[in-house]
This record gives sequence, structure tokens and C-alpha cells, in this order.
Amino acid sequence: MAKQNVAEQFVDILVRAGVRRLYGVVGDSLNPVVDAIRRTGGIEWIQVRHEETAAFAAGAEAQVTGRLAACAGSCGPGNLHLVNGLYDAHRSMAPVLALASHIPSGEIGLGYFQETHPDQLFRECSHYCELISNPSQMPRLLQTAIQHAVGRSGVSVVALPGDIASRPAPDKAVEHAIVTSRPTVRPGDGELDRLVRMVDEADRVTLFCGSGTAGAHAEVMQFAERVKAPVGHALRGKEWIQYDNPYDVGMSGLLGYRAAYEATHECDLLILLGTDFPYNAFLPDDVRIVQVDVRPEHLGRRSKLDLAVWGDVRETLRAVTPRVRAKTDRRFLDSMLKKHADALEGVVRAYTRKVAKRTPVHPEYVASVLDELAADDAVFTVDTGMCNVWAARYLTPNGRRRIIGSFSHGSMANALPQAIGAQFSDRGRQVVSMSGDGGFSMLMGDFLTLVQYDLPVKVVLFNNSSLGMVELEMLVAGLPPYGTANRNPDFAAVARAAGAYGVRVEKPKHLAGALKDAFAHEGPALVDVVTDPNALSIPPKIRAEMVTGFALSASKIVLDGGVGRMLQMARSNLRNVPRP
Repeated sequence: MAKQNVAEQFVDILVRAGVRRLYGVVGDSLNPVVDAIRRTGGIEWIQVRHEETAAFAAGAEAQVTGRLAACAGSCGPGNLHLVNGLYDAHRSMAPVLALASHIPSGEIGLGYFQETHPDQLFRECSHYCELISNPSQMPRLLQTAIQHAVGRSGVSVVALPGDIASRPAPDKAVEHAIVTSRPTVRPGDGELDRLVRMVDEADRVTLFCGSGTAGAHAEVMQFAERVKAPVGHALRGKEWIQYDNPYDVGMSGLLGYRAAYEATHECDLLILLGTDFPYNAFLPDDVRIVQVDVRPEHLGRRSKLDLAVWGDVRETLRAVTPRVRAKTDRRFLDSMLKKHADALEGVVRAYTRKVAKRTPVHPEYVASVLDELAADDAVFTVDTGMCNVWAARYLTPNGRRRIIGSFSHGSMANALPQAIGAQFSDRGRQVVSMSGDGGFSMLMGDFLTLVQYDLPVKVVLFNNSSLGMVELEMLVAGLPPYGTANRNPDFAAVARAAGAYGVRVEKPKHLAGALKDAFAHEGPALVDVVTDPNALSIPPKIRAEMVTGFALSASKIVLDGGVGRMLQMARSNLRNVPRP
């Protein structure tokens, strides 16, 4: 039997760790690894058109499956293209292993062609970033990288010179068991005792939930019922906590409504559950705050805490809920539920007034129809910008749907490449990319990846021929919009020219039919919807410090959001409020 080289050993370890595919663009320094994949069962090379797409796709696959995913870039410029998608994966806590192939090992440090230093460049967007400079470092270094990515939920980067990859793997190398799942973390007894006391002492408790509540929906609902707490959420918590939630008061922050904001400020104990909500201007500074998070570095970095609890949300609530005294006074909860329903009733009028007949098509209407027609287990990938607003307000979670975006990193052009990773993880599941025209055109070349692999991703393009969020930022700053207009082609015609299904929608009456036809199409499809650039949004409560870095507008052209089925949910919850 021929002796393994380092590249073959590298690929075998990836397969043992559960990696099913490696996204990337081939290049000479990567050739030994790509050839090893060609000859190895259980893993495939996914050829994308841009390495940034490779990193975004790997991050999305990791988020959908919960397993380690991988991407690769050739030396110098090739692996540099990975950096934006890796930042997003790392900040989304997606376990991703990135292979940054390198120049010949004997030339490192001598200004060789395409020389960079990936072992330094990727440190800020990874938990682990190291160079394999000698075959004897294998397989331990790669196994260590994998365990960092899985154990700490983020990115690991391995830099591997092409000549090292071609050398024989070391004899009798020590291989140990690879960690592929994380344990649960239970807080200490002292923290649990203090949390129970604080809950019992509080008259009005509010829960604010983030992505750390994944897998803890039942526990959050049981705790909320026991202490009669309204439940708000950040955008990344929406898919995990909003559905089947009779205590829901919606989102806070720049995409939310007033009730969640007021619930967090009018309580006397705010419990932050699995959230690293970045907009601390929306958090109170005059109520007691407890934060529960499995990542200790998140504790207290957004607000001053009265108690920091290091642990999983599910394990924490399982330990605490039976111990706290059941509260009977629902007045605070019921008042917040009524405010939430009233707020949605108020803003929905603007949405319902003849919107189905207006042209250009209102993006709110597009998102609402899309929500109605999409599959119950669809994966939505959402571009940063105004698409975030429409997804936040219109997509209805149900415990089976997924909503993935660049919610922490805030990158443009994320939706299409994330849809690629989500679709590769399950070809039979409906994947919808909610793309803006700015984001889509930035990485439009990878629409060809859908065609090449016949991936049935459905791209719904919100085409307002502008960088809408940036225009809002300019308006807020008192500046005239400049440099934000896009001169776009007929994107549906571009899709057809590429060999995919494409249809353009300019009138609302054609929208539902176009979406149904696209969803019924077996391969990739694009629905290019010409939308109203003047459909904007404002948050629930505006203070000067909230404006910086995000678009707010009080202009008369603002349409203060429709809310789709969120209103139905709020009405349903309100019906459960006891009447005197």
C-alpha cells in the first residue's frame, strides 16, 4: 500500500470529522489537496467562482447542519478572498475549518510571488490559526484546529504550503479521537441560587432572547409562564423563540417595535438569554439585569450586569424554573401583550391600504407573499440592508424554518453564497435567497455555481436599483443620496442567459404566480421584482445615539412597515389575556 502524503492525510481527517465538502477555487498550491479529494470517498470539491462565496457557503452549511464545514483558498490572493466570509462565520459562531494554502515553504519570508502570511492575517477572525511548516506537525495540528472550531463554535485556519502537502505523512503519527460535538454547560450552584432569589424578589420580569436560545424553546416558554414574563427577542433569536409563543412582544432594536423596547425598560428584572445584542442604546441602564450565556466573554460587554451566569440557556432554565416561585400577577405581561398588538395594528394600516395594486411593487408586499408561499421548512438566506428589515418583519418562524444572514458581521452579498451552502447540505429542502440588487450584483458570478451544480436555489431579488440602506443613512445625516443608484440589467434575462429559470415582475398582480412557478421549477430560479425604493422603516423609539451607523428616517416618504402574520400572532396572544 502506497504511503500517504500530507494532503491525503489532511483529507482523511476532514472526512473523519464529518466534513462532506470543501468549497473553494483551485490553484497550484492547493493542487495536492484537491487531487486527494478527487481520490477520496465521502467528500467532494465544490468549485465556486469566488473564494468569498466559499467561506460564506461553508458558514451557512455549518449553521444549517450544526456540523463542521470547510473551505479553501490557494496561496496569497486566493486565501485572502476568504477573509470576509470567515469573519461572518466566526461572528455567527459557525464551526468552519479554512485551509489557506501557502507559497513553497523554503520561500516564506523572502518576498516570493503571491507571498502573504495567512497564519497572521486570519488571527482576528479565528479561534486558532497556525502554519504547518513540517510534516511532523500532522495530524496533531489539524486535529487541534478542528477541536477549536467545534469546541468554541467558530473558525479555525490552517496554512499549508503546497510543497509540504505533497510530502510523505509522518510514520506512526499519533491520531486521537476527534471532538465533533459540544457538551452542555450547567452554571454553578451559587449563580443558580442568586438567580432564583432575584427572580423571586422581582415583580416584573422580562426575557430578551438571542440565538443562544436555540434548542431551548420549551424551557423558555415554561419559565415565562411561571414568572409571567413578556418575551422579546433580537433578530438572531427570531427563528428560535417567536413561534408558538403566547408571551411574544416582538423584537427590540432598529428592526423592532415599541412593546419589546418598553418591556425591557419597564420591568424591574431583565434577563438576557443567549444574546450578544450589539445595540446597547436599546438596553436599559436603570433596571437590574441578569445575563445567561455559554460564552463567558459575552457576559457584561453590552450592559452593566447585576448577575452574570455562565451556562447554556436550556440547562440554566431547567435548573431554575422548578425552584422559582410561580407568579400569579399577569398585569405587566398583559399590558405588554396589548401594546404589542396595538403597535402592529397601527402600522399595518399603511401596509394594507391598496398595497396589492401599487407600482412599483412594495417590498413589504413581496416579503408577505413570499412568507405565505414558501415551504414550512424553507431555509431563507437574507442580504444585509433593507432585506433584513423585510425578513425581520414578515418571515414567520415555526420551529422548522431557518433564517440565516450576516446578522452580526453585516456584510453585503451574503445571501446568494449562503444559499449555496444551505442547499448543498440538503438538495431536497427549499432554499430561498432574499437578495438585494446591490448585494446580488456584488457576487453575481456565483449564480453560475447554481447552474453548474443544478442547485435548486430560488433567488427572490428585491430590485430597487439602489443601495437603499445607505440612502437612509445619508438622509439621517442630512445628506442628499449620492453614489447609491444602481443601473441594473434585466436580471431575469441574465438568469436565463446563464441557463437558469428567470422571470421579471413589475406589477403586484403577477407576483404570486411568478413565485409559484419559480418554486415549482426543479432547478435554480431567479424572480426579479422591481420594488419601490421609497419603502423605508423606522424603529420603535429613536434617540440621537441610536442613529449612528444605521439608517433611521422620519421623512413623510417612510412607510412604517407592514407586519404580515406577526399581527395575527399578536392578536392570537391577546385573546389569551384574561378579561376582568
